[in-house]
Amino acid sequence: MTEIRNNWTKEEIAEIYHTPLLDLIYQAATVHRENKDYAEVQISSLISIKTGGCPEDCAYCPQAARYNTGVDVHAMMPKDEVIAAAEKAKAGGASRLCMGAAWREVRDNRDFDKVIELVKAVNELDMEVCCTLGMLNEAQAQRLADAGLYAYNHNLDTSEDDYKRIITTRTYDDRLQTLEHVRKAKITVCSGGIIGLGETVEDRISMLKTLSNLPKHPESVPINALVPVKGTPLANQPRVSVWDMVRMIATTRIIMPKTVVRLSAGRTEMSTVEQALCFMAGANSLFAGDKLLTTPNPSFDTDMAMFELLGLKPRKAFKNGRPQQEPVSMEASIL
Repeated sequence: MTEIRNNWTKEEIAEIYHTPLLDLIYQAATVHRENKDYAEVQISSLISIKTGGCPEDCAYCPQAARYNTGVDVHAMMPKDEVIAAAEKAKAGGASRLCMGAAWREVRDNRDFDKVIELVKAVNELDMEVCCTLGMLNEAQAQRLADAGLYAYNHNLDTSEDDYKRIITTRTYDDRLQTLEHVRKAKITVCSGGIIGLGETVEDRISMLKTLSNLPKHPESVPINALVPVKGTPLANQPRVSVWDMVRMIATTRIIMPKTVVRLSAGRTEMSTVEQALCFMAGANSLFAGDKLLTTPNPSFDTDMAMFELLGLKPRKAFKNGRPQQEPVSMEASIL
């Protein structure tokens, strides 16, 4: 079995990243088969429970209030609509529902109370529940954990050096602090990045170093290809090469062997052949459903046809066990 390390150097990661491509894919596929059922893919569905109007200035995001992107601001999604979306996702093969809110940070108000109720309600469907709500403090993370939250997504996006070019309304340390709060609450960590922002290869390597050198590797690392949106500062960025995606996925797989590596945003621009290369290189998760918050995504039917062609199968919920929080109520005790 591959050794789990949390002391990777930039030089070591760079050497892996720049390995001749076919050798890199082979190495990553070997690590994948040693550590995972290579044919098993974890399917998540992502819905926006509160859309638009975010005060952040993330240069890629159509939900930032300061950009004119045509995204309408919507209040919190009603509980019955969230449950209907979760049921549809589960019927399509998803084992995890991720709920996203366009907030800079969680505030202790009625909207957060509603999120807690949504977490409990989706848990009753026997799905892994994930949230991405912006920054969290320790008490808020614990409250989500007590409600039965399985995972929390908070992407690093890029390297620490490049971060200020992409976002000025929060710091890299803010991101890392939120991940610490999530980990302390014993919620699984989902954190990755976006390529195609105009970053350098060194930025990509630096971001992977940060993720792989956390005290514990994230349980899930999404690798996103930028989907340029008109009205954002990055609207004119060229499409990311599939070879860049393959290199990122393969390098992530090799340095974080037990992590679920998610082929995330940008799949609508990728052919089945290109996606197959990403699975060969160690990807074992994807987002399914027609939308990723506000950007297009392949449908469940399209993905299931691809799974059949490639011999892939959906992973069941809670394969690695349920969170270890002590139950605090009947609603939360199902986890």
